[in-house]
Amino acid sequence: MKVLCVASECVPLAKTGGLADVVGALPGALAQLGVEVRVLMPGYPAVKATLSEDTEACEFARLPGGRARAISAQAAGLDAIVLDSPRLFDRPGNLYVGPDGQDWPDNHLRYGALCRAAATIAVSGIGGWRPDVVHLHDWQAGLTAAYLKLGRHPAPPSVLTIHNIAFQGLFPPKVMRPLQLPERGFRASGFEFFGQVGFLKAGLVYADRITTVSPAYARELTRPEFGMGLEGVIASRRAEVQGILNGIDLDLWNPESDANIAARYSAEAPARKAVNRLALARSFNLDADAPGPMFCVVSRLTRQKGLDLLLEILPRLIARGACLALLGSGDADLENAFRTAAADHPGRVGVVIGWDEPLSHLMQAGADAIVVPSRFEPCGLTQLYGLRYGTLPVVSRTGGLGDTVIDANEAALRAGVATGFQFSPVSALPLADAIDRACDAFADKRLWSTMTCRAMRQPVGWAASAEAYARIYSELSGVTA
Repeated sequence: MKVLCVASECVPLAKTGGLADVVGALPGALAQLGVEVRVLMPGYPAVKATLSEDTEACEFARLPGGRARAISAQAAGLDAIVLDSPRLFDRPGNLYVGPDGQDWPDNHLRYGALCRAAATIAVSGIGGWRPDVVHLHDWQAGLTAAYLKLGRHPAPPSVLTIHNIAFQGLFPPKVMRPLQLPERGFRASGFEFFGQVGFLKAGLVYADRITTVSPAYARELTRPEFGMGLEGVIASRRAEVQGILNGIDLDLWNPESDANIAARYSAEAPARKAVNRLALARSFNLDADAPGPMFCVVSRLTRQKGLDLLLEILPRLIARGACLALLGSGDADLENAFRTAAADHPGRVGVVIGWDEPLSHLMQAGADAIVVPSRFEPCGLTQLYGLRYGTLPVVSRTGGLGDTVIDANEAALRAGVATGFQFSPVSALPLADAIDRACDAFADKRLWSTMTCRAMRQPVGWAASAEAYARIYSELSGVTA
């Protein structure tokens, strides 16, 4: 079976968030099931720099944004198809945002070209290779489904995965002409969304199947507080919607072999995790002898992530003898507030604003617990990394966080299944209560050790999820892996 995966980013080629991790890891898991995946993505400079010399190309004379070509080659170990259009993608910095902090004004052309190229390859193939199924990821790929369904030629079926419905790709109606979209699609039952062209809306309407990145998120998206205006569309297609949990790359995230941490360890031999705790304390100038747990946060600093709530209860965390190490960037007010907290609480709060991939691994290995207080979270990956490294998650009960962490309530503790701490509703007081429960559990060294080792044994890889995707592909295409 052949699958064309269409995405705007992919580890290790280009990344702004968890979407890239998923797109980079899923093809390898599917390959073990006999599914051949090629990833179509934009030709950002960093992507083109990794292409192997053995390439095949096809030309596109008339894409949104002008002429382009697709290069089929190996890129960082992936079977990649790279859309080469320097005018659209040869830009420094953030993939989606310009130097002024605003979205690139031609993002509709940039990702419209990606979608149009995807549809062309899906129908006509590239270098003799033609997919049986097209798998689309988030709004940047969503318009592909419209091109396939509204086109003049028979096309393979498509699957759309929603990673975060908050980002929808909305543009004014005037973009229809440069995007080569038919007027008949600009209606409520098509790609029109409150008077705009919606890339994600197009995917939701025209894809043959819709998946989300956790079962709970699939249910949440039919409710107004989570659906961001698209809840009716999703509810109308309930029979075609399925939640499939994300996984993580078990080779990349492995405390037994991770080159980014101070000492390797495992669930069977966890003692050297303490060496990483000391290294983390040194990295953030924290008091390694503080009596409470060392919490960490690895996150975008936004209100969605609930980090304003963590600031609100920070005095309580410190009063419990705990420390906090935070890595991330985002909203300026949150960045400044955490910098102030670090200055006000030396030795107890350490902050690094920005991104540092090796440091994120050390934080997972060295912290005792990771805090993920998101107001909504489609799946989340940091809590999965935490489980893998025996760093117990403290999470809000939403989306994939609730699906992947077993709360240490009395019943779960008696049954011996708890792997972390959940709280609900998503507000300051429940978060403070969850922090208190984590601190109480940390004080019981035997209980904490048991939970840590249990967390490390949880299945957080791609095996089961890849099988679920392979089943969808087979159902849609009639082709078996």
